[in-house]
Amino acid sequence: MEFRYLPMTDQDKKDMLTTIGVESTDELFSDIPSKVRFNRELNLKRPANEAQLKKELTDMANKNANLKNNSSFLGAGVYDHFIPSVVDHVISRSEFYTAYTPYQPEISQGELQAIFEFQTMISELTGMPIANSSMYDGGTSLAEAVNLSAAQTKRKKILVSKTVHPESRAVIKSYAKGPNLDIVEIDHKNGVTDLEHLESQLDENTASVVIQYPNFFGQVEKLDRVRDLISAQKKTMFIVSSNPLALGYLTPPGEFDADIVVGDTQVFGIPAQFGGPHCGYFATTKKLMRKVPGRLVGQTTDEDGVRGFVLTLQAREQHIRRDKATSNICSNQALNALASSVAMSSIGKHGLKKMATLNMQKARYAKQKFLDAGFEVLSDAPFFNEFAIKLTKSVKEVNARLLEKGIIGGYDLSDAYPELNHHMLVAVTEIRTKEEIDAFVKELGDIHG
Repeated sequence: MEFRYLPMTDQDKKDMLTTIGVESTDELFSDIPSKVRFNRELNLKRPANEAQLKKELTDMANKNANLKNNSSFLGAGVYDHFIPSVVDHVISRSEFYTAYTPYQPEISQGELQAIFEFQTMISELTGMPIANSSMYDGGTSLAEAVNLSAAQTKRKKILVSKTVHPESRAVIKSYAKGPNLDIVEIDHKNGVTDLEHLESQLDENTASVVIQYPNFFGQVEKLDRVRDLISAQKKTMFIVSSNPLALGYLTPPGEFDADIVVGDTQVFGIPAQFGGPHCGYFATTKKLMRKVPGRLVGQTTDEDGVRGFVLTLQAREQHIRRDKATSNICSNQALNALASSVAMSSIGKHGLKKMATLNMQKARYAKQKFLDAGFEVLSDAPFFNEFAIKLTKSVKEVNARLLEKGIIGGYDLSDAYPELNHHMLVAVTEIRTKEEIDAFVKELGDIHG
């Protein structure tokens, strides 16, 4: 019996060198000058056996702060939400876990139906008629929407509110380099978009206006006011980046005549897992159906009249002429989209509204506790489940002390907004208990002084 996958023996190496006609491995590198070659051993630890390696990796992993042993008030785009146990059971099935792109519908009906259900639920949440079969994450989905707006309007100017997630704004700027778009950032006032600044920048060269709802500070933007401003400019498109859980309670962007609604479904069935992978969604109007990046799953019937599902409208460069492609996105997040689909189905539409309501109620309880304790809050505007508080010490220092108490503190806003030094963005989700919130406020109060 031949053991093909065992490490090479010295005799194996000798036989290979003899076969290719050289004396040693060094001869293979003889054309490379010795002064640029690495002529010493790598400074690495000696190899460990399997048992030793597992112990070492476990010890390293145990140094990480996890959400099982710590209560988290960290949000800023990645949230600690309830995940129904059925999610892991379904996505761990081999037919889903190992599935590739479902190009062959006759053997991929389960995968295709799951994606179709994902599209349907995203469409219902956003109030938009069309949703694609997922994208890498919310940031890339938003950047794709920006590029689509420029291609559709034949304009170069993009107005992006500074209340949009700073990482998403960075992705937009990266994507904008290719088509040479002009990204203009709109200021904020106390955590909401400055509508006067927005109005002053709107003109006949504006391809789109980008707003986050709820925004990065957790505040609920006035989409009706933004829509009215945009309406004065023909062809300018309205792009909304939205937390889909919040849409279980808030009026969907589709009802404010948004042209494109994007976001991230990490809030449904996808754990925080150090920030990724996530699952982006992209929803839009029927008018833009053939311009959607990625692909859609459509429902049809076979020759016997039985309902079935197929990939359709694959307008990416792999399937059509490159100059006609809407995007070079070559994959989606089918497994994570499935996790979100299972979570949304399990929670149900009534449960989803209750879950969103709990986020709002618990966040308001926490905000009031902070106000009672003498903390200053950034804004009094309506918000979902995040709000910003001002500290007397650096957020980094405060978070280090909170972690010693088993509490993961909020996001340091000074990282992206230098003018908000000592401001912490606090997220309160439905799984935070009254006891955890009270303990958080007390510990932060003791540190705050």
